[in-house]
Amino acid sequence: MSNKNKTTYALIFTSMGIVINIVFGTVVSMLKIPLLFLDTIGTIFVAVVLGPVYGAISGGLTNVIQGMITNPKTIPFALVNISIGLIVGFVAKRYKFNYNVSIVTGLVLSVVAPLIGTPIAVWIFGGLTGGTTDIIFTWLIKSGQTIFTAAFIPRITGNFIDKIASCILVAFLIQRLPYDLLNKFKNVEKLTVNKSELEDNLSVQE
Repeated sequence: MSNKNKTTYALIFTSMGIVINIVFGTVVSMLKIPLLFLDTIGTIFVAVVLGPVYGAISGGLTNVIQGMITNPKTIPFALVNISIGLIVGFVAKRYKFNYNVSIVTGLVLSVVAPLIGTPIAVWIFGGLTGGTTDIIFTWLIKSGQTIFTAAFIPRITGNFIDKIASCILVAFLIQRLPYDLLNKFKNVEKLTVNKSELEDNLSVQE
C-alpha cells in the first residue's frame, strides 16, 4: 500500500475514533452513569492501531469538536485526551496490547488522567464541571476536604473503572479485527493478534 493510501486510511480511522469518543461519551453523560465516562475508547483504539501521534490527534480533536457542539467545558480537557493517546500509542508500539497489557495501561491512565484533569477542573472551573463527579465533589467539600482533594478523589475513582474497562474493551476488539485491515497500518506487528497464525489462517481460507 502506498503512503498516500495509508494516510487516507489513517485519517478515516482517526475520524472514526473521534466519533466513537463523542457518541459513547454523550450517551454515558445523558444516562448519568456514575464513575463512568467512556469518552476515550476511540482515542485508545486509534492509538493502539495507528500509534501515539494519531492517538493524540484523535483525543485532542474529540474535546475540541465536542466543546464546539455541546459543552465548551470539555475543550481544556483535551490535554487529558492527548496524553491518553500518547501513552497508549507508545505502549502499543512496545508491547502487544493483550488483556494483561490493557489492564496495566488502564491502571496507568487511571492515575495520569486525573493528575492532569484535576488541576484543569480546579483552576478553570473551581472543581465543578457539570458531570456526575460534582455530587461527590460537593459532599467532600462539605466534609472539610480541600478543593483539590475533593476534585481528585472522584476523578481517580471513576478513572480506575472507566480507563481499565475502556482498555480491556479495546483489547477485545483488536483481537477480532481482520488482519488484512490491521495490516494497512504500521502498528500491526505490535497488536495482540499473532501475525504468523493469521497469515496461516488466511492462506488456508484462500
